[in-house]
Amino acid sequence: MDRRSFLTATLAATACGGATPAGQAPAVSGGQRVRWRLASSFPRSLDTIYGAAEVLATRVAAMTDGLFDIRCYPAGELVPGLQVLDAVQQGTVQIGQSASYYYIGKAPVLAFETTIPFGLTARQQTAWLEEAGGRELMNEVLADFGVLSLPSGNTGVQMGGWFVPEVPDVAALKGLKMRIPGNGGKVMEQLGVVTQTIAGGEIFPALERGALDATDWVGPYDDEKLGFHKVARNYYYPGWWEPGPSLAFYVSQAAWEALPAGYREVLKTAAVEASVTMLVRYDAKNPPAMQRLLEGGVVARPFPDDLMRAAREASAQLLSDQAASDAAYRKVRDHWEAFRTGSNAWCGYAELAYARAVFTPA
Repeated sequence: MDRRSFLTATLAATACGGATPAGQAPAVSGGQRVRWRLASSFPRSLDTIYGAAEVLATRVAAMTDGLFDIRCYPAGELVPGLQVLDAVQQGTVQIGQSASYYYIGKAPVLAFETTIPFGLTARQQTAWLEEAGGRELMNEVLADFGVLSLPSGNTGVQMGGWFVPEVPDVAALKGLKMRIPGNGGKVMEQLGVVTQTIAGGEIFPALERGALDATDWVGPYDDEKLGFHKVARNYYYPGWWEPGPSLAFYVSQAAWEALPAGYREVLKTAAVEASVTMLVRYDAKNPPAMQRLLEGGVVARPFPDDLMRAAREASAQLLSDQAASDAAYRKVRDHWEAFRTGSNAWCGYAELAYARAVFTPA
């Protein structure tokens, strides 16, 4: 079975409650004992993002009668949160859970595996990666690092983040100190923001002591856990730089090749289940969390129109500039852009009309 057929079948079984419920999955038994360590970029307290790693480990163990054991470590226990790709590349761990856009300093093209400003929604991103050839393209890039990637999940479109001051127009961004990674950070720099990339567990103290004026993260459920509403009351939306960010499990190519073939299939199956689980958990947990935040005095504010226009123009220019100077980047950008054009045209029919009819922020 090829990879796309495998993913399609697995996703269908997951969505339809197929013949392998938790605890009853057919096990790969009688095989060799394998022990792996997984380093995550995320703290244990973020039970939905980090939880996807635990789903992976639990399902792998269940499907191998405990012979293939993956022990998960949150950010900072084995390696710092923003050094997970390095840890897999160097063989410190066999597998990592992270976001590829944390590593655009190594290769700017890695941003496409996670998200691009004004890019793809969660469904579109998953379709591009798993059906339209995006995963193959990204693994061509990651091969230079001795790494391959498997899906780890998606948060869905994110909120625009927490701001201590109000942002009435694009001019108000100048000089603002904000934690924001990836190409979103590069666009914000073009708009006058002083950006930083720091791991999730470090953000609250930086906001509290005034080292940051603003931060992005994910959405209401995670943001409430991290306590951002205690130091910043203005909650802006939408997160135009993260319309559908995908996380990845990085696997050492050497460790992958050493796995028995059956264990590889188990790992791929478990990764898809972890990926599906992350998004559905966010979709279930974000609505009540948002309501709690609003009832607690948080003010939800849309980004001003002039900021959205300026950000979109800067985003398009950034992609164009990077593609002009980097052939590998241009190859992925052109493939991604062709997919986005067709997907957006389709979504502009039923999806957009339905959203306009029923989606009404409180």
